[in-house]
Amino acid sequence: MRGRLRFLRTPSGAVGLGILVLVLLVAVFGPYLAPHSTTAPIGPSLSGPSRHALLGTDFLGRDVLSRLLGGGRSVIGLAAAATGLAYLVGLAIGLVAGSTRSIVDPLLMRTIDVMLAFPPLLFLLVLIAGTGASVAALVIGVAAIQAPGISRIVRTATLEVSVRGYVEAAIARGERAFAVISREVLPNILAPVLVDAGLRFTFSILIIASVNFLGLGLQPPSSDWARMIGENREYISVNYLAVVAPAAMIAILTIGINLTGDAIARSLGRSYIPRAAQSGAAA
Repeated sequence: MRGRLRFLRTPSGAVGLGILVLVLLVAVFGPYLAPHSTTAPIGPSLSGPSRHALLGTDFLGRDVLSRLLGGGRSVIGLAAAATGLAYLVGLAIGLVAGSTRSIVDPLLMRTIDVMLAFPPLLFLLVLIAGTGASVAALVIGVAAIQAPGISRIVRTATLEVSVRGYVEAAIARGERAFAVISREVLPNILAPVLVDAGLRFTFSILIIASVNFLGLGLQPPSSDWARMIGENREYISVNYLAVVAPAAMIAILTIGINLTGDAIARSLGRSYIPRAAQSGAAA
């Protein structure tokens, strides 16, 4: 356990994880702590901070603080769902392409190359325009954008591990392909996959925030941080907190993810040795 949490000994790891925990607590418990409704007006529109509304009101007279406390679940939840779905698809494609020694590998990789040629945001906007704005379309679209890059990273790591002695020994023993992949290959490529996951999660947050900012993702009256920025950007000179506060939350979240991911990458880069290789050396 100590080895796995080595990244916490670095300042960036400790600070990054602290930021992540804080933002997650706000996202999970924020709606229960909101002093007002996130959808109903509580006073004049675009009023400044007051005792009744600590961050003022937005362009419809809704409490900015309440919407801020309630707007984190969608940002983090949708990004987590999209990243998780992308990894399910990317892991499957990368493991199959990297472990098989047949025509399947080049066929899969050429298909991935075609998918990587599409600009991510343009692809997502075209998908939403064709299927309509919905949570499902947003999650599936972001997952489709992420999966090709994930599959390439997984394939590269799998190719490196698949030529190791313990993998060839498992094949020589007659173990089935699924058993070799799940027992020998997958556990020994988790390090690069985990390091990449932080970057993918950050990208998912930013691309989903971009779509919500454009008004093509979550629809009103959703209290999403990116929607708050998009709805109030024209009135930033009247009540800047309606824009700056949600923008700061997104920035803090991405900074926390990047700091934590960088600390994990450094700790794994210094110490990671596949378990099977360790046992083989000990033998």
